[in-house]
Amino acid sequence: RHYFTERVDGVMTLRRGFSLKPGERIVVIEDVVTTGKSTKEVFTVLRAAGAEVVAAGSIVDRSEGKSALGVPYAALWTALAPSWKPEDCPLCKSGVPFVKPGSRKEPK
Repeated sequence: RHYFTERVDGVMTLRRGFSLKPGERIVVIEDVVTTGKSTKEVFTVLRAAGAEVVAAGSIVDRSEGKSALGVPYAALWTALAPSWKPEDCPLCKSGVPFVKPGSRKEPK
C-alpha cells in the first residue's frame, strides 16, 4: 500500500481518495529532506489518522544528518549544502548575482 499527502490551502493533508487503517505501521519516504519540517507535517497527518510512523527515508538528505525526525531515518545520499548570512556569503562578497534555482522557466 502507498499513500500521498498534499498541501490544501497551506495545510498538509492526506491526498483525496486515500484512507488509512487504524494502527497501520507507516514508513514515510521523501524526495529531499532539508529541515524535516514537511516530513514532520506528514507524520502529524498520519498519526491523526491513527497510523504509527515507524521510520522515514529520503533520496537526498540536505540536513547533513541534523533533521532529528524522531524516528529511524536513512537517506540514499547526503548532500553538503552550506549556507551563510548575506554579509558572510562569499558569492555575495564577490558580486555574483543571485539566481533562483529550479527546473521551471519563469513566464516572460
